[in-house]
Amino acid sequence: MGRKCTNQIRMAGYILIVFMTAIGNKIQAQENSTRQGPSIISPEISTDNSVTFRIFSKNANSVSLTGSWMGARETKEMTKNDDGVWSVKTDPLESSMYHYNIILDGVSIIDPSNPKAMRDGNRYASTLIIPGKGSENFEVNDVSHGTVSKIWFNSPSLGFNRRMYVYTPAGYEDNKEKYPVLYLLHGGGGDEDAWTSLGRANYILDNLVAQGKAKPMIIVMTNGNPDQKAAITETTPLPTKEVFFTLSEKFPESLVKDVIPFVEKHYRVISNSSNRAIAGLSMGCLQTQIAALNYPELFKYIGLFSLGLHDNFADVNTRLIAAYDKNLKTLEANYKLFYIAVGKNDFVYDGVQVLRKKLDENKFRYIYNETSGGHTWANWRNYLSDFAPMLFK
Repeated sequence: MGRKCTNQIRMAGYILIVFMTAIGNKIQAQENSTRQGPSIISPEISTDNSVTFRIFSKNANSVSLTGSWMGARETKEMTKNDDGVWSVKTDPLESSMYHYNIILDGVSIIDPSNPKAMRDGNRYASTLIIPGKGSENFEVNDVSHGTVSKIWFNSPSLGFNRRMYVYTPAGYEDNKEKYPVLYLLHGGGGDEDAWTSLGRANYILDNLVAQGKAKPMIIVMTNGNPDQKAAITETTPLPTKEVFFTLSEKFPESLVKDVIPFVEKHYRVISNSSNRAIAGLSMGCLQTQIAALNYPELFKYIGLFSLGLHDNFADVNTRLIAAYDKNLKTLEANYKLFYIAVGKNDFVYDGVQVLRKKLDENKFRYIYNETSGGHTWANWRNYLSDFAPMLFK
């Protein structure tokens, strides 16, 4: 190819780049030109940890705010200024992670000025972190970070391929070490995405390991809904006539027969009960109890977050009590840690006390963590932060 032809090709390439850049700038300018209203900062955290929320809506009739720091169904009215900006300022909030929604003429929306949002099942909300001691364990700190992978695996027990998240600690890819494993289960309405997006389990372990408070470990975060191949953002749930909690009882068998063998085949794990833990919140706590009681030889470390024995689920409760009666002595001979945590305002609080009474009657040793608050991720993040340092000692 001659020099003249080469130069022509280079010039044509240069012209194409300039043209595409110009087109991109024009598109961006068109996007920017569609924005209306004044520039808004929301949320804005003050030095005293009070927070101001804002949204522009010139034609709205009513705007209010609801947040996870409020009581159930509680809202706070926002007021509009002459520019059409609605705002409200909270009292100072404790250091933690929160989620919130703006209710615009009765419709719950995420904050359009806040790029940070979370999904819990089919519910979306904006998030914010109030920095300080209460949030330092799950913030993105300047430490070595592990890797979260989305893994598809075959589940013969359920009859289809499924997805789970697997966290491997910092340095896993660069060494040949074997690691203990925590199987971490989500609650009702959640899926395999819950413990990273809402629970921030990966950051909690990054920080605890960096501080020398917890051992490096693999965390397996499964989808506990046996009628789902993966999160509802990825696949459609399979049709089923079974009720919610009866359906959830199917999962522990799949965990034991499908998930654990897959993990122990494909990851460098220490595959014995002394290096295997299981924990879950709410529905995942029910599944944790079923798995721990029906397979007492598998797990030395057991964590129960926000569920005990609960009359609301009478049929399941009856079978769970039968499992305790049948296998508690075997479990007692094998376990190292049985951890129970619940908030004083949690609707499952009384059921947790029923469970504790049963354990006390059998002189079964456990660690109990009673906190403030209710059935919330603010508690579950803290329970994981408390539980993880106790593992694999």
